Amino acid sequence: MKIAVVAETDPNEARVAATPETVRKLAGRGATVVVSAGAGTASGISDADYQAAGADVSADPAGTVAAADIVLAVRRPSPDSLNGVASGAFVVSHMDPYGHEGEIGALAGAGVTAVAMELMPRITRAQVMDVLSSQANLAGYRAVIDGAEAFGRAIPMMMTAAGTIPAARIFVMGAGVAGLQAIATARRLGAIVTATDVRPAVKEQVESLGAKFVAVEDDEFRQAETSGGYAKEMSDAYKAKQAELVASHIAKQDIVITTALIPGRPAPRLITADMVASMKAGSVLVDLAVERGGNVEGARAGEVAEVNGVKILGYTNVAGRVAASASALYARNLLSFLDLLISKEGTIEVPWEDDILKAVVLTRDGAVIHPAFAPKSVGETA
Repeated sequence: MKIAVVAETDPNEARVAATPETVRKLAGRGATVVVSAGAGTASGISDADYQAAGADVSADPAGTVAAADIVLAVRRPSPDSLNGVASGAFVVSHMDPYGHEGEIGALAGAGVTAVAMELMPRITRAQVMDVLSSQANLAGYRAVIDGAEAFGRAIPMMMTAAGTIPAARIFVMGAGVAGLQAIATARRLGAIVTATDVRPAVKEQVESLGAKFVAVEDDEFRQAETSGGYAKEMSDAYKAKQAELVASHIAKQDIVITTALIPGRPAPRLITADMVASMKAGSVLVDLAVERGGNVEGARAGEVAEVNGVKILGYTNVAGRVAASASALYARNLLSFLDLLISKEGTIEVPWEDDILKAVVLTRDGAVIHPAFAPKSVGETA
């Protein structure tokens, strides 16, 4: 069994899909692990580190994947980069399938079994494989660090002989994994923290971290969570009431961090240009949803915008800004997933009826099989 770990081609991607820790464990199961030369450099992992863990290092990208049974990546590899992989080989990565059905179809045409790790179901035994949670956790942490750096003032209250510096006010919008970590990090830095979310169940979690919860708590709010734990799209009437409350709150904040995402849909607009204009010069907005269109009006992916002295941070791949930690967690997520596929004898044995595989496998046997992305039959509606 050959497992290939490919180097990422996106210049904004510093993460890698395996670490010496996970390579050592895979090699211990009898796998031949081949890593592209330089794949871990941006995460602080040298080729020598991989070799010491039992991997072969290949300077030839085609040679890395040739005859591979499993290919591990951070971002979806192109079909051209997979030439020579074994028929039916598993390609495991973030696949970003929404809006990229053509690219998923091309992977099917290449004959690989494409696995979208971001579609991992929210069930107990899949928690160790949940790449969205592991990466969002780090993104929430890094968002506070980025916001604090751009703010240019102290975060905690400081009482000195020269006078008192007030604590910064940080408002976190969206209290999922990223938002909760942002709250915890901001509290550790000594900020006065408030947070909001449309899901009523998170109010207790927000308050347990020492933040104040801000929301219009009407009947719609109390029913605003899906069975899978995601936020529902709210009505226009609710959005208007919440926007009014948030607008008055934002004007008093020093740093605002937005984290709201709805799977498969553009990011909801939470902060308008008028809200941005109401903030003090020197304030900072950090938009973690900028890659999906952004929560903040005026945010630009990959850039720092400035409006009347207010900075809007639109960094992409924020988890990748803490690449060493992000790679360590992501690689462990993948290792846990491979436990489903690799037997104790070191052979690939696939439990196709497992609920986890049903949720994450996009392509198989030359076709797109995931119901959310498979081509619709004639007369079938989306």
